[in-house]
Amino acid sequence: MSAAPAGRGLGAVAGVALADLRDRIRRPSYAVTLLAAVALGWLAVPAPGAHWVILQIGDHRGTYNSAYVGLATALAGTLWLALGGFYVVRGVPARDESSGVGRLLAATPLRTTAYFAGKLLGNVLVLASMLVVLAVTAPVMQLLRGESRTVDPVALLLPFAVLALPVMVAVAAAALLTDTVPGLRGGLGNVVWFFVWLAFAFAGQGPGAPLGGIGVHEATRSMRADLLAQAPGARGDFSLGFTYTDTPLRVFTWDGFTPGGSFLLGRAAIVALAVLCALLPGLWFTRFDPARTRARATAPVRPPAPRQAAAPPRTAPVQGPLTPARTGGLLFPRLYAAELRILVQGTRWWWWSAAALTTLTAFAATGSGATRFVLPAAWIWPVLLWSRLGSQAAEHRVDTLLGAAPRPYRRVLAEWAAGVTLTAVTGLGPLAVLLRDGDSPGVACWLAAAAFIPSLALALGTRSRGHRLFQGLYVPLWYAAANGLSALDFMGATRAPGTSATLPPPVLAALSALLLGTVLAPLLRRPAAARLSGPAGPGSPP
Repeated sequence: MSAAPAGRGLGAVAGVALADLRDRIRRPSYAVTLLAAVALGWLAVPAPGAHWVILQIGDHRGTYNSAYVGLATALAGTLWLALGGFYVVRGVPARDESSGVGRLLAATPLRTTAYFAGKLLGNVLVLASMLVVLAVTAPVMQLLRGESRTVDPVALLLPFAVLALPVMVAVAAAALLTDTVPGLRGGLGNVVWFFVWLAFAFAGQGPGAPLGGIGVHEATRSMRADLLAQAPGARGDFSLGFTYTDTPLRVFTWDGFTPGGSFLLGRAAIVALAVLCALLPGLWFTRFDPARTRARATAPVRPPAPRQAAAPPRTAPVQGPLTPARTGGLLFPRLYAAELRILVQGTRWWWWSAAALTTLTAFAATGSGATRFVLPAAWIWPVLLWSRLGSQAAEHRVDTLLGAAPRPYRRVLAEWAAGVTLTAVTGLGPLAVLLRDGDSPGVACWLAAAAFIPSLALALGTRSRGHRLFQGLYVPLWYAAANGLSALDFMGATRAPGTSATLPPPVLAALSALLLGTVLAPLLRRPAAARLSGPAGPGSPP
């Protein structure tokens, strides 16, 4: 393809980026992530007498002036958008391919580098728009808390520009890279990113982090110097994250920091490396061109089959509407078997081998090891399969067809039952150990969790019409439970043998029923004519 002129190439990059931005901001996931970012900005500046804090040094925090409020909201937004924003901006090439836009782009003189540059810029604009909302929230929180009425725009916006924005560019590039790397372009990339983000959130705060990491060390060095000047005996380490304090923290004044030249070079290097990573897929990207796809190029061409005369249609005896009475009660078992096959289709033998090995490991665990370690391992393994619940019909564009079937709630119940079966099979080893030890509270926790996980997956998949929301929410929830946060322990992994869990099984069972009810209720209320007309309703235009 011929190269476009420089001006035309820049215009094409801007056009691709703006089109992506307009498309993303209309999506519900953008609004949800944006609202979560605003809520996090509010939490980053708690009331002066609160017993929790997000940014502190020892038993001190800064006065709520522009410098401190800007730093706290920028760092909180950086950590959240590096996780939630990643899932929002993922899936660009796949969406272009499924919508047919990719074929149109393949026929244009747009270079591959310009395509990826435009997509990177679009991702950055989406994440930067969320940072702008956070930056607008910051002075509002400063004035509401009332410790300082003077708004300094430079001190307020500097952390967003030099700390948060380079990280957003890196996140935008990482999303684009995982969308094009074989093996990571699907749900596995979402799971892997959570652990990458986790390592980044912890290691990026250290003074030896590559290229400055999050960049927080440059600011905290200035904060510590001001703290020691005002309170020479102050002790304690810097902490970033939600922390409960028995007594309200002491206050010191911090007027901001001036980034040095080496620090700014490190931030610029992050942006440069991110741009290179975003353009790297151009080495193997096929530009949606079937002629450049190896599978298409090497596939043998079959001659067309000879045309035959059409056979006369076979007439079947007229039967009444399909009802449970006419099927002999076998319709639901057939639906269940079909949904189970669909749920696990494409699963390789090594996946089942690893699941079986995890189950057998439970019998070798001692004490509470079966529920403390083996059960969390067993119930993170099927996360990609669970995320298919509620989302496959929409992703494969057969949801309207399935919705037109009589009594579609039966198919949803069959799909949920298939998810429960998968959950039960993968957690069978720990359940056997609980039954062997006579741990009835543990069995109750196991049963409640076995119903909760597929209910959550089905509800999120149905509402979002995709698999990404469940993957993005379940993995952090699982991580919190596996690491001892008892309030979110839906598996009962943190409880002592024979004792009840902090999250009672009846509450979890009620939540499961509520989640399942949100999926079933519209199907029970909606008449058949509305189902036939599709999601927009019977009065919508064609």
